[in-house]
Amino acid sequence: MEYKSNNNVVYSCKYHVVWCPKYRKKVLVVGVDVRLKELIHEVAIERQSEVIELEVMQNHVHLLIEVDPQYGIHRLVKQIKGRSSRVLREEFPWLKSRIPTLWTNSYFVSTVGGAPLEIVKQYIENQKNV
Repeated sequence: MEYKSNNNVVYSCKYHVVWCPKYRKKVLVVGVDVRLKELIHEVAIERQSEVIELEVMQNHVHLLIEVDPQYGIHRLVKQIKGRSSRVLREEFPWLKSRIPTLWTNSYFVSTVGGAPLEIVKQYIENQKNV
């Protein structure tokens, strides 16, 4: 098992996060999905987090990420959703006419401590084939 550290903590905090566009609309298509992946990676790098696996479906996102516990998964998800909503709605104006806001306020998060990491990665990789 690999551990990360900051000035105060040695950690291994991996999370499986899933969230959806408002009304679960199928709007993560035709370039939005590609740009969303770029934005998620940008925010993760800025917050010293590591994207382990990422899959963007038409109407939801699966993310497996390692996060510094002092920063927190809630703050990271909030930052990813906030920035991606703002940027995607600017770059893809048609999103504004489809839904009032890009994301719902809610999301699913689960720690990955109990499941083997390879199983969770495989699950996320196979989402498009389901």
